[in-house]
Amino acid sequence: MNAQASLFDLQGRAAFISGASSGIGLHTARMLAGTGAAVALAARRADRLDAVVADMRAAGHRACAVTLDVTDAAAIAPAWQEAEAALGQPIGILVNNAGVIHVERFVEQSPEAVSRVFDTNLKGAYLMAQEAARCMVQRGEGSIVNIASSSGLRAGGQMSSYGASKAALIHLTQIMALELAGKGVRVNAIAPGNIETDMHAEFAGIEQGILKRIPMRRFGKPSDLDGAMLLLASDAGRYMTGTVIPVDGGQVLSWM
Repeated sequence: MNAQASLFDLQGRAAFISGASSGIGLHTARMLAGTGAAVALAARRADRLDAVVADMRAAGHRACAVTLDVTDAAAIAPAWQEAEAALGQPIGILVNNAGVIHVERFVEQSPEAVSRVFDTNLKGAYLMAQEAARCMVQRGEGSIVNIASSSGLRAGGQMSSYGASKAALIHLTQIMALELAGKGVRVNAIAPGNIETDMHAEFAGIEQGILKRIPMRRFGKPSDLDGAMLLLASDAGRYMTGTVIPVDGGQVLSWM
């Protein structure tokens, strides 16, 4: 392996991925494991995690499953400790991926729907990053990658709670990056556009209208995030912090 390629190598590293039972989180866990990282997959759906981890171990990867609801503040530190114990090493990469979406007109969203979105997308990410940062600072190194959204960069109809939560997460990313930069911990974000996952089903019936606003004229796939993810998680991005990388087929440009 040449020096440039080795920058992306994650051999000997360990990563914690929240919301890892499906979609971007599941794909990311498999991708990071494929590049050499030991991975902890965390989500509420333990049955799905167990099956995935069994398959990953059968393929020769180091992986463990952790049941976690990121909105449960008291559960986060124990989940992190459980993951480190199961993997047998400190975790140096957090992929803050757990998220939910609610598509409805602003004036019609219930307080319960708004709370659910903000508690998961913002508060849950905040608390996960706090725990990760405390542990990473003690070792003087680490990388936190927040999964934001292009909806946090530009306004979109019927996405008020989701877009606002992701915009706040982007701003939080920059604040955390500023506070942690001198302590060896990098904090960056990826802002995906419309990626074909379970969450994408929320847009059934309006796909053609969305496609017209994507310059590349296609929806993304979870694998389209691999390059940005590897850059931010590995030493290849060692001088990057507070960065937000849109991966959206140019959709943000079409909103300008």
